[in-house]
Amino acid sequence: MEIAERIGLQSNTKTRLPYFSLFRIALPALALITALLLHTLVPNVQPVLSTRGFTIVLSVILLLFLTWFVASLFRPGVFKSLHYFSNITTFIIALIVVWELLTLKSATLPLPYFPSPVKILDALINDRHKLLICVLYSLRLLVIGYLIGAVFGLATGILMGWYKHFQYWVNPFLRFIGPIPATAWIPVVLIIFPSSFTASIFLIALGTWFPVTVMTWSGIAGVNKSFFEVARTLGAKERYLILRVAVPAAFPLIFIGLFMGLGTSFVTLIVAEMLGVKAGLGFYITWAQGWAEYYKVYAALFIMAVLFSTIITVLFKIRDRILIWQKGLIKW
Repeated sequence: MEIAERIGLQSNTKTRLPYFSLFRIALPALALITALLLHTLVPNVQPVLSTRGFTIVLSVILLLFLTWFVASLFRPGVFKSLHYFSNITTFIIALIVVWELLTLKSATLPLPYFPSPVKILDALINDRHKLLICVLYSLRLLVIGYLIGAVFGLATGILMGWYKHFQYWVNPFLRFIGPIPATAWIPVVLIIFPSSFTASIFLIALGTWFPVTVMTWSGIAGVNKSFFEVARTLGAKERYLILRVAVPAAFPLIFIGLFMGLGTSFVTLIVAEMLGVKAGLGFYITWAQGWAEYYKVYAALFIMAVLFSTIITVLFKIRDRILIWQKGLIKW
């Protein structure tokens, strides 16, 4: 009864749903116990160096969920969060169990293309130093290239949106060069630039520049003219009109351009690293594929998913903080 009131259930369902709700919040822990039993009791068919790491990870996650479960019985906010995430968490655990049964426990999916989660975790643990260096190299390349592309894209978009003559001269080149995928320039930039590092930065910056320019230009050109008239009557100069009126009003479209540029920069980063640079996640994937160590490829893909998702989340947090009146308008 008390738990039903905490999650806002209707009065006529209070007598039945608390048991269902309790079962629902216990599902992740039950699924983890099942996964742990299957992992330890069912014999392995595929060869692995050690299963100890996977056992420890499952045990730690089980302990965390048991703690979460106990805390949810006493705190309404914790109960709501566990109640909300229980189904999707249980589904993900079930997918991992099925994956392990099809690979490690039965070898239905063959090696080396379909490694078990145990083997991928081994790669994450044993290759952690090499992966950390690759992540740092990728981040360095991504940050430098993206910032250069974003700055030039913002400047070009503002100038095109504000000055008609600038738009007249730049627009044909934008239409001609912009649609070409940045990765298509690889054969050219490897000749022009002195190193693969600078060539990769140029490609990432080029891939970011185009969407940021187009969306910034559209944002500036679409600002309501009455904003400028009001500002002019108050004595605003051109610099003030651009930086304090036009750019803030264009922020919603600018952030869409930054988001699109970020997605393009991820693609360009990985392709550039696969072809030229000496370190990075793209380099690591190519290197692991060359040795047919696909479990390392999956480990790198897992890190990419976490890393790129975190970067996009940070960008959306910044957007929600700046455009607080549009918070939650674009879903992520």
